[in-house]
Amino acid sequence: MVMYTNMITQFVMRKLTLLFLPLLIVACSGSQLKYDVAYNRDLASVVKYAKDTNHLYLTDFFPTMGSADSVTSSVVEVTSLGDDWSEFQAVVKENTPWLSVLKIWKNGTATDLLAYKQEVIAATINYNGKAKEVFVTGQMSAWQRNVLPLGTTDGENWSITLKLPAGNYQYLLVVDGKDMLDPSNPDRESNGSGGFNSLLKLQGVDPAKAPIITTDRLVGNNISIITANNPTQAIAFWQNIQIETKIEDGKIIVAIPDNSLERSFIRVWASNENGIANDVLIPLKNGKVVAQADSLDRKDKHRNILYSLMIDRFNNGNVANDKKLNQADVLPIVDYMGGDIKGITEKINAGFFDDLGITTIWISPITQNPYDAWGLNQNPATKFSGYHGYWPIYVTAIDERFGTKEELEELLETAHSHGLNVILDYVANHVHINSPILKEHPDWTTPAKTPDGRDNLELWDEFRLTTWFDKHIPTLDLERAAVYEPMTDSALYWIANFDFDGFRHDATKHIPETYWRTLTAKMKQRFPDRDLYQIGETYGSPELINSYVKSGMLDAQFDFNVYDAATSAIGSSQGSMRSLASALQSSLDTYGYHNLMGYITGNHDRARFISLAGGSLSFDENAKAAGWTRKITVGDSSSYDKLSLLEAFIFTIPGVPTVYQGDDYGIPGGNDPDNRHMMIFNDYNPRQQKVKDNLKKLATLRKGNLALIYGDMVPLYADDNVMVFVRNYMGNVAVVGLNKSDKEQVVDVTIPIGLDLSKVSANFGNALNISNNNIKITLAPLSFEVATN
Repeated sequence: MVMYTNMITQFVMRKLTLLFLPLLIVACSGSQLKYDVAYNRDLASVVKYAKDTNHLYLTDFFPTMGSADSVTSSVVEVTSLGDDWSEFQAVVKENTPWLSVLKIWKNGTATDLLAYKQEVIAATINYNGKAKEVFVTGQMSAWQRNVLPLGTTDGENWSITLKLPAGNYQYLLVVDGKDMLDPSNPDRESNGSGGFNSLLKLQGVDPAKAPIITTDRLVGNNISIITANNPTQAIAFWQNIQIETKIEDGKIIVAIPDNSLERSFIRVWASNENGIANDVLIPLKNGKVVAQADSLDRKDKHRNILYSLMIDRFNNGNVANDKKLNQADVLPIVDYMGGDIKGITEKINAGFFDDLGITTIWISPITQNPYDAWGLNQNPATKFSGYHGYWPIYVTAIDERFGTKEELEELLETAHSHGLNVILDYVANHVHINSPILKEHPDWTTPAKTPDGRDNLELWDEFRLTTWFDKHIPTLDLERAAVYEPMTDSALYWIANFDFDGFRHDATKHIPETYWRTLTAKMKQRFPDRDLYQIGETYGSPELINSYVKSGMLDAQFDFNVYDAATSAIGSSQGSMRSLASALQSSLDTYGYHNLMGYITGNHDRARFISLAGGSLSFDENAKAAGWTRKITVGDSSSYDKLSLLEAFIFTIPGVPTVYQGDDYGIPGGNDPDNRHMMIFNDYNPRQQKVKDNLKKLATLRKGNLALIYGDMVPLYADDNVMVFVRNYMGNVAVVGLNKSDKEQVVDVTIPIGLDLSKVSANFGNALNISNNNIKITLAPLSFEVATN
């Protein structure tokens, strides 16, 4: 095993050679932009100041830079925390503007970072009543139950003052170990599971008065940007270099620098005294603004439409590799069913993904899993096979039950010939207890016991970086270089040896940031010209999720907060589209209006949306237990329409729509393993076929319309039943309306920015009445509209 570990490390490190990357000079309206190619291949994420003093890591923004000569700012006090500026701090004052620029100097050349100042508000939460201890748990604590204690002097009057960025926060009080709503706060919001949480609303400056900006048109070599609410400040970047911009006659004018990069971007931000506008993203091809969707290809990440599949439950293409455990103590639903790599290739060749409009396939883990059964379910009694792939024994070996090296190469080659990306689900947090890695390095795991002597099992929030997922899958201590260096090399093995297009990373929040910094730096150094996409899985607050979403860590994560809000709003009679709009706004404010976050129809760890929406599953029951003990159906047939509504929502908002296998036609089910039945590819009933037809049409619109790929988003209206918003890209407009009600809804809205709506027409049969910048939409019961020009 020593040879095995060292071989991986040596193999990868031999390949990690830095390319010689020259400085380039780019002309821009008579001035010269001097920039280093190495640090402008990818867009650096935005710095967000959430405190007075902010600790920043250079590699979070420029993963291959390592060090700098200096960091400067005209409005923020910046100090190095070492000798090389790899870590530095920025001190924000009350008079610091909403937007500013940090200049990172290296070898006489500056690379720029855009910085946001977030408004921080003090909020006091009180509880009056006799108790021994009181905590607040919620989105402000990543739902950890014992980290925010309320203080008291008499055991009856409790309080805590928190300083938080402006926004809305769901929370509960924990009084002597019992969760409860805050009795002094009447504001509540659905928790997505049939209940409610208290809602802390922190609003400082009036967000309704913040600027709105959206692309207008080309004027010579300048981009004209329409504005509302009078922005007083505008900043534009080409890649990571600040470029010329000006505000005149209510418009922002941005000069396009001369360049010949095949793909580059202009980004624009604006602000006024009331806050920061939505950001604008404009793609360039060989220095010209992208004007047609057909000029994009599978490497353009904002065009992604993901399809999530579990290999063993997708399609059996090679019965010769079927190896069920066939043990009496393993029920068939958790045994191997035969799906394999060859089965995916068959469906690519058959046109399944092309027909559906998918651009990227996310496949479940393919690493070698145990040949015996582990774990235990009490009712009904069963052990489990490793059919799902999440118990790796060998982290660089393909499980023979899924296929061979040659079959994997064929899959990737076939996918790429169809214009499809393939990303691999990779497990970094843990290995199986019988892995040779742990036989050689038993000290590589985190402690099996908590400091107070409890079993360190499934303590997801309390000990999120050390907790074990089960007794047979110990967590690796990835804060130690002796562990994360070879383990990141092991992940890199799959990119070095196979033409994958990126990773879906399991259990992201349970892995320390140093692992992600190390892995991404190695990937960028080794494969600077491969447009690799990394998306993680984290359940928690937007702040926790976003702490991993940086240009030096992950491109994105799945937004479970918006999914939970959508499940409640669309699937439950108690839910509100107003709450969904609020959750979406929180995400846009956190991840940006042109993010690459994954917005899902469901996944392999959640109950099927269609069964919740149809009432076969209750929002407040244990969906896992229900799936074991009774047959879960779609329930009321209206659930098919609600599933299409959910899909219309995720296909029209910013981000990356992600379809879990079976949600393309509406398969019912409880939670794991009832949500992992074998796929069906034909003989759909009429309601299932309608769901699939709607999805195909939505995907066609998404891929063919730049407004839905790069468009700026402006919310227009939301109430309990209806949500309406508009997206616009250089005059390419999409107006979206969603009606969750079983009654017709008429919405009359005025778009607050000057767009040409004269050629906008319906694609899904709902009536439109347009007059200048006013649009009236008549939405049929349980329907949606995506009207485009």
